[in-house]
Amino acid sequence: MEFTEAEKLDGWVDTSTHSVELFGCGSVAQIVLSRGTHGGFLTVNLAFGFAVMLGILISGQVSGGHLNPAVTFAMCFLAWEPWIKLPIYALAQTLGAFLGAGIVFGLYYVAIWAFGNNQLYVTGQNATAGIFATYPSQHLNVVNGFFDQFIGTASLIVCVLAIVDPYNNPVPMGLEAFTVGFVVLVIGTSMGFNSGYTVNPARDFGPCLFTAIAGWSSEVFWTSKQWWWVPVVAPFLGAVAGVMVYQLMIGYHDEPSPPAFDQETVKLANVKHKERV
Repeated sequence: MEFTEAEKLDGWVDTSTHSVELFGCGSVAQIVLSRGTHGGFLTVNLAFGFAVMLGILISGQVSGGHLNPAVTFAMCFLAWEPWIKLPIYALAQTLGAFLGAGIVFGLYYVAIWAFGNNQLYVTGQNATAGIFATYPSQHLNVVNGFFDQFIGTASLIVCVLAIVDPYNNPVPMGLEAFTVGFVVLVIGTSMGFNSGYTVNPARDFGPCLFTAIAGWSSEVFWTSKQWWWVPVVAPFLGAVAGVMVYQLMIGYHDEPSPPAFDQETVKLANVKHKERV
């Protein structure tokens, strides 16, 4: 598969991951800092779902709007994208999440310091690190948490592949971004209790790194039995599982779409008929 230098670099547009962090974590900040008076579980999930939708709308026509290294990995695993794009996209996505966390921190800077009585706590009643990165609930152990992220990501990938597969039932043009955002909303409202359904290594690691630099210290990496690596590693394995499930159950049984549907190839993954392997 041939690709130009421009195609190698278009992943930098995927820094629109900051929209996920800005709107999603902004909604978390409102709940935490107001101690629950300005939002709830549903508002957080709505914010993240629509944030993903907006991120795809912003960057979809250039980079494909992956926003998530696990999604990019799945596309590369299927040979729908060249592997060179994975490190470029992943770095851009992580940078976008890092910058998004910085914007939220600046937006709520005074409120965050006031909330913790001029201290930045990772755990406890006045903890604010959870505004930016995810941490497990008290009942959750590492094994169950890993499975939680694995299943969540596998579910996401199955749904995304169904949306971008040109041989599957086509999503009406213009509604692809909304549909993916709706998938994120459904995953959040059904799987968000354990650890906040990260299912995105960049969305968690970027903000986690930001909080370590911004004043929460390295505690963000070793708290909760060094939880930080779970939402980074598990989504990639979940992506492999999602690809295998979709291909075995649906992808290998798809029939080519009629010519009339050629123009409805979904830009989300830059999938073109000639690129199918």
